[in-house]
Amino acid sequence: MSRTGKRAWAVAVLVTGLALGGLPQEASAQLFDATPMLRPPADVPSVPSGPVPNLSPPGQSAAPKGPMLQSLPPAPGPAHAAPAAPPGQGTLALSARFGKDLPLINGGLHWRVYRIEQNGAPKLVKEEKAPAPAFSFAPGSYVVSVAFGLASATKAVQVRAESVKEVFEIAAGGLRIEGRVGDARIPHGQISFELYQGSQFEPGDKRAMATSIMTGDIVLVPEGTYHIVSNYGDANSTVRSDIRVQAGKLTDTTINHRAAIITLKLVNERGGEARANTQWSVLTPGGDVIKESIGAFPRVILAEGEYRAIARNDNRTYEGAFRVVNGVDGEVEVVAR
Repeated sequence: MSRTGKRAWAVAVLVTGLALGGLPQEASAQLFDATPMLRPPADVPSVPSGPVPNLSPPGQSAAPKGPMLQSLPPAPGPAHAAPAAPPGQGTLALSARFGKDLPLINGGLHWRVYRIEQNGAPKLVKEEKAPAPAFSFAPGSYVVSVAFGLASATKAVQVRAESVKEVFEIAAGGLRIEGRVGDARIPHGQISFELYQGSQFEPGDKRAMATSIMTGDIVLVPEGTYHIVSNYGDANSTVRSDIRVQAGKLTDTTINHRAAIITLKLVNERGGEARANTQWSVLTPGGDVIKESIGAFPRVILAEGEYRAIARNDNRTYEGAFRVVNGVDGEVEVVAR
């Protein structure tokens, strides 16, 4: 192997995707066999590990926010036909599959090809989002990186003055999450999710792989175990759950919250008009502050349990105790006396 080829091999070994473990899965459905592929946005990065060159475009983060994927396209994009290589060049044809003996991935791929310079540094020479692109290159050592959502694969390739085919294996699947209170589905916009690598019970600090995931978003991740942090509202209704994602499958999971939506009112008498410009604090029986707000009718989503409401209005303070029952939305009146 030439000196440049050894450099390419070293870079490919170091630039790896996310490797994750596993626990039992809650629910899954066969996906990605003959269906259109999920399409990730252009700003989803591959995540290199260790002190290696960053092969992602500048400004990208390892924990993207918002929807990780767009909706399913009506049909997979067409594969690029292999170009006729100019004299003295070779053709590099690329494709990816979910694993050995698993179907080809027919969309949602982001290809990047790097040439290894004399100093060993990778230089981006081609970028493509077709499912099976084909390129013409001068013979030499290259590194090919392909991202599929948050999953990725990288390898060194040697281009010769002939056609070369490379098939990448990306053991990845999709994850789609929703929240419920009892039998009622939590509306879009009231709940969001964070995704972490590994089980919640594993030791060590964890950094979110993706945040602000909304109901119905589909996140593409490497096969393995993850834990989800589900936030219903912005107070204390938080639930953690482990999930396993399998290669080539879409995993649907439902997070169940025990909570209710409470509207607070400061009134002069029961059933009276709410007083404006009221400052509110919601506390646990032990005195921990759960939520603070200002207004005549503040709404707060609270986990099932006992609470105290503190109302401050016109330089006076009032309070009242109340209980939140799972799935029972309602009003809590604090009487100003």
